[in-house]
Amino acid sequence: MKFYMKKPPLLWLNILVFSITFAVAAIGTPLYLYFEGMSTGLWIALIALFSWAGLSITAGYHRLWSHKTYDAHPVVRLVFALGGALALQNSVLHWASDHREHHKHVDHIDNDPYSISRGFWFAHIGWMLREYQSHRYNDYSNVKDLQQDPILVWQHKHYLTLTLLMNIGVPLLIGVLIGEVLGALIIAGFLRLVLSHHTTFFINSLAHMWGKRPYTERNTARDNGVLALFTFGEGYHNFHHIFAGDYRNGVRWYQYDPSKWLINILAWCGLAKNLKRVNKYQIEKARLDMLWQRAQQQRSTFVTRLEHEYEALIQQLRELNVRRKAWISAKRDAINDIEQVKELRAQYKSMKRAFKQQKRMFRRQLQMAMV
Repeated sequence: MKFYMKKPPLLWLNILVFSITFAVAAIGTPLYLYFEGMSTGLWIALIALFSWAGLSITAGYHRLWSHKTYDAHPVVRLVFALGGALALQNSVLHWASDHREHHKHVDHIDNDPYSISRGFWFAHIGWMLREYQSHRYNDYSNVKDLQQDPILVWQHKHYLTLTLLMNIGVPLLIGVLIGEVLGALIIAGFLRLVLSHHTTFFINSLAHMWGKRPYTERNTARDNGVLALFTFGEGYHNFHHIFAGDYRNGVRWYQYDPSKWLINILAWCGLAKNLKRVNKYQIEKARLDMLWQRAQQQRSTFVTRLEHEYEALIQQLRELNVRRKAWISAKRDAINDIEQVKELRAQYKSMKRAFKQQKRMFRRQLQMAMV
């Protein structure tokens, strides 16, 4: 008898939202561009709304509220709350609750809401298509601190209304102003939303699969400069997972991190304060620890390889001795079979040359190991 694990029920609202927005963007965008073209006004609207939504998630939902890496003026918090509704990634309370669980149980297959351990598809979007146990639609006990902010309580209470106003009302308004209502709905509305969704989702999926781990290997998070280009600096995910309390993700001066730059600008304008930074010596220690750990791993691998080569060399020496005995025995006992003796002698000499060459290589590797 076969037993089948019952899958959690489908979340049809999420499925419809992702399906409809993607279909409209994928079909409507090329059709509109073919018949109407792309005006400067639509380019500006697309970039402006994509940036507002993206930075509201990275600098707002993520660094301000989920990790509390700085404090922001109420005006900034309101702008980010509206931008979060524009991004259509749930309320701050829900988003931050999920994200804190992700950090608490990173890579755990049951407790991490979007664990990469369950595969790329699940981490990217699949976790939002079914009502998994890791979802907590009525349990926000891990964000009680955020529930003290009236702006967040207001956004959570009126989230559906705000998403409709931001994702339909704002593009419509832009369309009226530039005289391209349909274009604004398709380009600044649907296409922008799909781009916002999947660039953000890449941090849950690709950023746990593709890139380097210069600070820690205790989890799957990776640093990836390419992903940072599309996610307002969130691609430096390995750094973030070990130093989540730092308002920066791209800690190096040359790393692309617009979210960090925006927070700095807000601080210079007096709209942000208490920016938290990890001590640079802690960061350097983490890098050195990883270098040392990898050196130890390489040394262990090198020694293991030497052990195998030593065993192979000893086995080769035994076979060489057998070949020599066979040749000597044939030379002594089979005087009339000259061809056999020559063949055994040739085999022995060939094996002896190979053995000497292998022995020289083994000695060089030993010398390298002892340096």
